[in-house]
Amino acid sequence: MCEECYSERRRITPLIEPRHCLEKHLQYICGSCGRCICIDRDEKRGLQRWNFPFRSLKIAGLYLRTADVSRKKSCGIYEITSPGGRSSFKIFCGSEELREYLRKNKGKHCKSMKSLLTMSPYREFPDSQIRRLSSEEVERYLKEQQEEKNDGKDG
Repeated sequence: MCEECYSERRRITPLIEPRHCLEKHLQYICGSCGRCICIDRDEKRGLQRWNFPFRSLKIAGLYLRTADVSRKKSCGIYEITSPGGRSSFKIFCGSEELREYLRKNKGKHCKSMKSLLTMSPYREFPDSQIRRLSSEEVERYLKEQQEEKNDGKDG
């Protein structure tokens, strides 16, 4: 596992519409393995990808580093259950932020009220970057992502 971005696969992200994300969104570029993680902020709502719920702990873990970097502290992934019993995984920067979310979202709850995954302590890495990729970088990354999938590392 990469000690900086917490992934075992260098090109697993972006998961949805990789070309669009790499071409149009600001990326956190891991200085250790080169993995790109969307860190773009929606202009209207001010939200980033890590602010949204994920369908699995594994997928949430792929975005945890961008939450840590955005907040400059170790964040955690919590399991949230909706009134219908459906589970999702959300990243929060502590239990107080989780409690505030639950207060605003009646009916949702977090059974354990504890983070399922936190990478502590928060660390800065000197070679990481936050920027948009050039078209050449996008093409190279997409090629490497496809090669990784073809090598059977796709799950």
